[in-house]
Amino acid sequence: MSLKFGVVVFPGSNCDHDAYYSLRKVLNYDVEFLWHKDTDLKQSSVILLPGGFSYGDYLRTGAIARFSPIMNSVISFANKGGIVIGICNGFQILLEAGLLPGVMIRNNSLKFACKDVYLKTENRETIFSAEISEATKALKIPIAHGEGNYFADIELLKELEANRQILFRYSDEDGNVNDENNPNGSQLNIAGIVNKNGNVMGMMPHPERACDPTLGRTDGQQIFKSVANYILN
Repeated sequence: MSLKFGVVVFPGSNCDHDAYYSLRKVLNYDVEFLWHKDTDLKQSSVILLPGGFSYGDYLRTGAIARFSPIMNSVISFANKGGIVIGICNGFQILLEAGLLPGVMIRNNSLKFACKDVYLKTENRETIFSAEISEATKALKIPIAHGEGNYFADIELLKELEANRQILFRYSDEDGNVNDENNPNGSQLNIAGIVNKNGNVMGMMPHPERACDPTLGRTDGQQIFKSVANYILN
């Protein structure tokens, strides 16, 4: 299978070009923008829903974007086993579309959070994490969100843990998970999850902003390289 990332562009997306730059200019992958009003995924092997404020975050974050014409194609693609990544607002859209379980609510501080955080990788046996080194205690990746507080009932949380669907948890730089290093109140310090089939991933931190060595951080590369190596190998 050939590798091609399709980056969906919604009105209000503001990380679509960040994703394109990191994937194309830094990692040298084939990338194409996909307009929200279109339905053609243009033979993309990976769909990426970027961060931002799709449709101005009216109603709820991701609630309107979920009904964009392109999302019918994305949902069909995912249900057939296609690889889908949702970052920040993209994660929120995946929740609204039912491709991932749970919901997002306001940060417990009720303030927008924008800073570097550390992530402990809980499962290195996924499409999105296989290339994350065991020596990496925690990934250093920035967040930028006002509604990143992941919420689910107790039964769903148990199910996520039992199925190893929790991919990333907020932690300190040594990978210790605790309340002190939870930037938004997210239950179980959840920063990223996958669906039961393991082909859809959502995360609130921005790996596309942690790819360029010029910025002094490259931990995000490990996530995209995991996906690329899965497809190419």
